[in-house]
Amino acid sequence: MDGVTEQARWARAGKGGTATRQPAPWRRLAVLGALMLAALTFNTAENLPVGLLELISDDLRVSLSAVGLLVTGYGAMVAIASVPIAHVVRAVPRRHVLTGLLAALVVSSLVAALATSYWQLLVARLLTALAQALFWAVMGPVAVGLFAPGVRGRVVGALSVAGSLALVLGVPAGTRLGQQSGWQVPIALLAALGLVSLVTIAVLLPTSRPEEEPAAYGTGPDARRFGTVLTAGALSATGAFTGYTYIVTFLGDVSGFSPSTVSVLLVGFGVACLAGVSITGTFLDRFPQSALAAAVATQAVGMLGLYVFGAHQVAAVVFLVLMGGALGPVFMTTQNAMLYCAPGRTDIALAANSGAYNAGIAAGAAIGALVLPLAEVRGTFLAGGLLTVGSCAILLGDRLLRGRRRTGSPSSGHR
Repeated sequence: MDGVTEQARWARAGKGGTATRQPAPWRRLAVLGALMLAALTFNTAENLPVGLLELISDDLRVSLSAVGLLVTGYGAMVAIASVPIAHVVRAVPRRHVLTGLLAALVVSSLVAALATSYWQLLVARLLTALAQALFWAVMGPVAVGLFAPGVRGRVVGALSVAGSLALVLGVPAGTRLGQQSGWQVPIALLAALGLVSLVTIAVLLPTSRPEEEPAAYGTGPDARRFGTVLTAGALSATGAFTGYTYIVTFLGDVSGFSPSTVSVLLVGFGVACLAGVSITGTFLDRFPQSALAAAVATQAVGMLGLYVFGAHQVAAVVFLVLMGGALGPVFMTTQNAMLYCAPGRTDIALAANSGAYNAGIAAGAAIGALVLPLAEVRGTFLAGGLLTVGSCAILLGDRLLRGRRRTGSPSSGHR
């Protein structure tokens, strides 16, 4: 830490300091819009093969499981590469980094759309994953650094809403377009969206040294809190995807919904996720720590509720909505926490958080696969719910410990 607070950087910017000079309001909003579009595009690129599974399988003559690896390999690449790449480019101006990442998104999407073999498609996907691994680390500090510290939570919320739209809008629309025009068309469209973001950021985002940006460092560096949030977030992701990986099977076999109804419920799940992110974003500035705990607790209630009452269709819908309403906010609130408690640079902290979360996703899918033959699909939600309860316990323990430390501090009058 260089000893310069975020508020001081903003004050210096307002007095005409060149290192952190803030662009005009319309330029800030345009850059924020471009980052939101990029978040939607990256998240859609990550999940789109799920909707195009059979189309890609038939066209490239590979198994469905092989196409599924396009998603698994993508997530694994993000988990592994986030922190190392963030370290490599830590001294490069964020404008140059973001334009490079978006250029990689454009090129890799075009290569994927033109792929004539499975391996070409896989290589293109891994290149996109490499770009996304760094994008989530860089995007947050750049976006919040454009605005006053008091509205940071709303900026993070806007970015998270855009990312969540991938499940509600991006993947369903891409799937529909692929069914009508071929799987290559929606992937090529991602290149066009990435190009819009690229041009906007290249033209409007100022160039400055990363360490001099307003949000380059956490406002309240705290290594203990950083470790707590990182662990709780990863454990929550593990719990969520232990069950969510098999949600279609659960809704069909346990709840007894028809395949067409399950499709509608999945859309509802995405809408609940979007609503949860939107609602939580309005409280992030005032209650950053409580927002994270509330999201994790809601996820635990949703998963355990599905395990206990999932055979009753009305109850299953209620608890499915609760789980969906928590899934997006958990990641959003951990990202927001990193901007506060990062013990060093926020981009490195955000990269660590993204990597840990994606590792949790992979671990959850693996644990679910182990539980499934032993305790059937209901057991995956019990295991996932208990793992999420463990995440709640970590957050509660941290809060109790902090309360004791404040009570016992000399300033409180207690020794």
